[in-house]
Amino acid sequence: MGQVDFDDYVIVKELFDTGEDKRAYVQSMFNAVAKRYDFMNSVLSVGIHHLWKRLTVAKTGIKPGQKALDICTGTADIAIRLAGKVGPSGKVTGVDFSKDMLAIGKQKVNQARLDNIDLIFGNVETLELPDEEFEAVTVGFGIRNVVRLNCAISEVLRVLKPGGRFACLEFSQPTSAVIRKLYDYYSLNIMPRMGKVLANDSMNGYFYLPKSIRLFPDQEKFKKILEEMGFVKVKYYNLTTGIAALHIGAKPN
Repeated sequence: MGQVDFDDYVIVKELFDTGEDKRAYVQSMFNAVAKRYDFMNSVLSVGIHHLWKRLTVAKTGIKPGQKALDICTGTADIAIRLAGKVGPSGKVTGVDFSKDMLAIGKQKVNQARLDNIDLIFGNVETLELPDEEFEAVTVGFGIRNVVRLNCAISEVLRVLKPGGRFACLEFSQPTSAVIRKLYDYYSLNIMPRMGKVLANDSMNGYFYLPKSIRLFPDQEKFKKILEEMGFVKVKYYNLTTGIAALHIGAKPN
């Protein structure tokens, strides 16, 4: 397995003094915006995030009766979609370290009358889950928020069954120069203002968001990271000209 050192991860270097500063900020930020998070996602993406998440679940190849894990599950959007795929005989576990986001997720699970989902509080860098437990692991817009990326990816590998798939949906770098300029203006100028007005964003989370996207590895670099960490058959799909990217990798048999 390749050695990837992210103890001094670039987002921590650029935006925070220490990893603990980043962890505390991200946790407080998501607690602060939890009640408006789903609404803001739909407004800022014009609803496209639903299509991205649907594709993420489809690309896991998860089947009825199997087990899936959604890390950084937030308000459980992806976990709920996974639950529909695994059916009553399967099981979905969602993990997040924002209690307020989990509370919203649990409300949605209860409203959908799903009893095959467990949402639990935890740190994805140190999952308290058994080895080789899941056929699929997903994450949507959360992997760039962890402090020790290598630890999170190692944990994903540990809990996946041999041959299991990891599907990582994350904002990325637009492939078109024109779209990149338009997106930069939108995310750096309009998005933060909308966050202030529509989400009462006291933590400046919608200022952090575009900065963290730009500091996260691009499509090819993240593909290489997954391969160096031990995943095989790694590929990615550019979504909406690369505004988001879906990386898929498998645990070796």
